Amino acid sequence: MIIRSKAPLRLGLAGGGTDVAPYSDLFGGAILNATISLYAYASVRPLEEDRIIIRSVDTGTFYDKASEVSIPIDGILSLHKGIYNRIVRDFVHKPLGFELTTFVDAPPGSGLGTSSTLVIAILGAFVEWLKLPLGEYDIAHLAYEIERVDLAMAGGKQDQYAATFGGVNFMEFYRDDKVIVNPLRVHQHYLDELAHNLLLYYTSTSRLSSKIIESQQRNVEDKHMRTIEAMHRLKEQARMMKEALLRGEIDEIGKILDYGWRHKKEMAEGITNTLIDEIYETALRAGANGGKISGAGGGGFMVFYCPGNSRFAVAEALKQFGGECKRYEFTKQGLRTWRY
Repeated sequence: MIIRSKAPLRLGLAGGGTDVAPYSDLFGGAILNATISLYAYASVRPLEEDRIIIRSVDTGTFYDKASEVSIPIDGILSLHKGIYNRIVRDFVHKPLGFELTTFVDAPPGSGLGTSSTLVIAILGAFVEWLKLPLGEYDIAHLAYEIERVDLAMAGGKQDQYAATFGGVNFMEFYRDDKVIVNPLRVHQHYLDELAHNLLLYYTSTSRLSSKIIESQQRNVEDKHMRTIEAMHRLKEQARMMKEALLRGEIDEIGKILDYGWRHKKEMAEGITNTLIDEIYETALRAGANGGKISGAGGGGFMVFYCPGNSRFAVAEALKQFGGECKRYEFTKQGLRTWRY
């Protein structure tokens, strides 16, 4: 028997960063995101022998040791090991024997929520295998705790919920890790037009998002009003984006993205740099009317809204930077698991 799972990556369209404490605890956060047809995958094959084998195909890392109730976290396959440790501690209370294989369609640090989505995919496979009594909110919250508490990785809350629920969601974040996921009933032809006009561009660079997020957190803790006011505007942007999508005002989205990008850059050092600014201005000159960096910033994927048929001219103009335009579609489903 083999147990498989897949969870979708996401595009954060508005409100990015307002899901990160302490801002979300103090003021409440709001984000609008949508899952896309790029995935994190996990496969678990139970073993009769007391052995743990872990393969991360995309990163080329490997672990093979005798089973134990807690695997030391040493910086290699930390997400995989952290999930196993929590599953044993909270649910099974004994060593497990299995082979776990994972793969992600986008590189680490690319801004599409790869780490959290991978956690959701692995958790989903364990939930299916062990028949754990966890619903969607439970899985997303457990993933958040594993990353942010157990492994002390800096970050927000949106990615875990996006990967679990899937689709287009307006999410609200409050004190004490309270999250409300509001699925949006966006007409399919609006989503088709948005996918056609929203160009996803990989800059061929990656970044350590935790450093940017930690800087953002310090700015809020130190009451830097420029950062706090920028995050207020991003929360407002999420509500603007929700209204535009539901009303089908798709060509307003470029302006809303540009509004958010100009405020996002004020949240912390490292969100943008000379290369990112040059790419952004080049896209605007070629016909885009707005865009943003995906995720915390500093590198990875960018998105540009290209009205009409300008996406082709924008893609051509961006070739000079050596990146890649990535095809995708918006998806409606979140985490999926099955047995074979």
